[in-house]
Amino acid sequence: MKGILRTILVALVLVLFAPAALAEEAKAGAGKAKPAAESAMLVTMTPDELKWVPNPANADVMMAVVWGDPAKGPHGAFHKFKAGFDAGLHTHSSDMRIAVISGTMIAATEGGPERKLPPGSYEYQPHGVKHVTKCDAASDCIIFVVSSGKFDLKPVEAPKK
Repeated sequence: MKGILRTILVALVLVLFAPAALAEEAKAGAGKAKPAAESAMLVTMTPDELKWVPNPANADVMMAVVWGDPAKGPHGAFHKFKAGFDAGLHTHSSDMRIAVISGTMIAATEGGPERKLPPGSYEYQPHGVKHVTKCDAASDCIIFVVSSGKFDLKPVEAPKK
């Protein structure tokens, strides 16, 4: 059963993110000719090949980049959150497309209701939208993110009640 779920999640990630990733790579590589051998390469990574490093915006979040450079522009990366993690109200400068791989993420826009997102869920975060991102306390969370630009996290002061 876990193997089937894992296969479905991988297919979901590919279907949701491959077109965006290819468009971003094409835009980033416009005018740069690639050698025929490089453009025909299949890129694969198994979980043990991912290189997890602390996220520059929050060292409590681990990040494994699979393409691009989050410090410079468009990229795709896995993000790992500890159970109970809460990023607080914040925004990003770039649009982010997210698929939940494991755990249950909790998302809400400023003042809006929280929504629990189990594995296989999708979220689109337009740049500049004030929102909260949390990981349910029951287990750690892993998401896959495709970002239209460099990664940042801009904290927003919560409205006074």
